[in-house]
Amino acid sequence: MEYFHQFIFGIYPYIALAIFLLGSLIRFDREQYTWKSDSSQVLHAGSLRTGNILFHVGIIGLFFGHAAGLLTPVWVWDTLGIEHGTKQLFAMMAGGIMGGLGLIGIVILLVRRFTNERILAVTTFKDKIVILWILATLLLGLSSIVASAGHMDGHMMVLLMTWAQHVVTFRGDAASFIIDAPLVFKLHLFMGMSLFVIFPFTRLVHVWSGFGAVTYLGRAFQLVRPR
Repeated sequence: MEYFHQFIFGIYPYIALAIFLLGSLIRFDREQYTWKSDSSQVLHAGSLRTGNILFHVGIIGLFFGHAAGLLTPVWVWDTLGIEHGTKQLFAMMAGGIMGGLGLIGIVILLVRRFTNERILAVTTFKDKIVILWILATLLLGLSSIVASAGHMDGHMMVLLMTWAQHVVTFRGDAASFIIDAPLVFKLHLFMGMSLFVIFPFTRLVHVWSGFGAVTYLGRAFQLVRPR
């Protein structure tokens, strides 16, 4: 079990990252015509706009919230005079709000996709896997808030931050910091890392295009001259 823990939380993160980056690059190079979100709006609009907005606001908020919360060094919070318990409470509140929005949105999208015959007919196995995987990851993340409420001293949060920061700085002892973490945290981490594994093989690749579109704002002006 100790070796399994070391593999999942010490080695698997790098495997997931490699598949995420290389898989995305290879797909963009070889299968550009499949690089799209596969919108089903033309088949049936319905509650798409509401579910889509709630889902994306929640997921984007969670992504940047996790990045800032896990990767900001502990000494930064200490220097700012923010106690660990206070930071944990803020993370629980922000995560609960964003997670709740994402959950409502994904449930709306799930109901729409699985109850409309036209949309269900064009829904692939990979589409079903990715939306159910995100749903499970969201539910585990929201469940971890309940577990966090049992230890408001911020100690577990610091351990999770240390794990993430040791992973991104390629230190081999990362897994040891969360060996005693509650199961719900470990399952949430595993599901979140695995989402990067399935990313290149699904419609999720359109996320890259979303980030790439930001560079479009800084493009040079197009000059149109009369003949």
